[in-house]
Amino acid sequence: MNYSYTQISQYLSCPRRYRYRYLDGWQEKDTRAAMLFGRAFEQALAALFRRQDPAAVLFQQWAPARNLNLVYSCNDTWDKMWQQGTKLLERFAQDGRISIPSPTQQQIQFTRTLRSGNGFVAFIDAIGQLDGAPCLLEWKTSSARYPEEPAGIVALDPQLICYSWITGIDTVAQIVFVRKRSVEVQYLRATITGEQRNDFEALVEDAVRRIESGLFLPQSGIRFPQNPCSSCPFIGHCLNQRELVDISLLRKPGVGLGLFDELAY
Repeated sequence: MNYSYTQISQYLSCPRRYRYRYLDGWQEKDTRAAMLFGRAFEQALAALFRRQDPAAVLFQQWAPARNLNLVYSCNDTWDKMWQQGTKLLERFAQDGRISIPSPTQQQIQFTRTLRSGNGFVAFIDAIGQLDGAPCLLEWKTSSARYPEEPAGIVALDPQLICYSWITGIDTVAQIVFVRKRSVEVQYLRATITGEQRNDFEALVEDAVRRIESGLFLPQSGIRFPQNPCSSCPFIGHCLNQRELVDISLLRKPGVGLGLFDELAY
């Protein structure tokens, strides 16, 4: 059986949510505009490094969402996000800080065998260079800047630690495309230590053992002011409210175990 970062992180955040998603077949509906835009923007970035027109690809990928009943954040609209996307692509190209020698070094699949015999699969956005130095690259789109202080905080990002662990690459960089009035591209570099990778592997092995033992106890997040349960798409199941389930979820019996969740935003 294969696992992914998304599966492990969802189990650690709430085992019952993991069961709903990966065992019972419930899947969140694609209604978040930011998620669909992130997917479209990633395709545009891939086109840029294939020496194609990234703006044209962005429009092609984002256009089908124009007439969908999507949930937009704050004052976002389809047109506003499209304009921000084209400006971000222009800014990124002008910066010229990222190079990817080969187009095949994008969306790379890595597989690792765990001590339990199970597999772990991850899809890496790209492997290239930042300011001439080799590193693993992860693309992110956001409506707000990522924190840069204290120095080195990006090295604590669990997904970057996961990618460093599965690839064996120490130097990683998060490239954040910030959609705001004056668009910005952040280049956040970090070095992942061997100790961090070892700790992550132990975390994965422990989570897999608990998953395979059938432990899917609910882990309530209701503790104000932080309240992650209120934004969880599976809250309808926990509250036994069918109308909430119908709003947020689709059931796909027999669905795979989310190996391609790493491509979702």
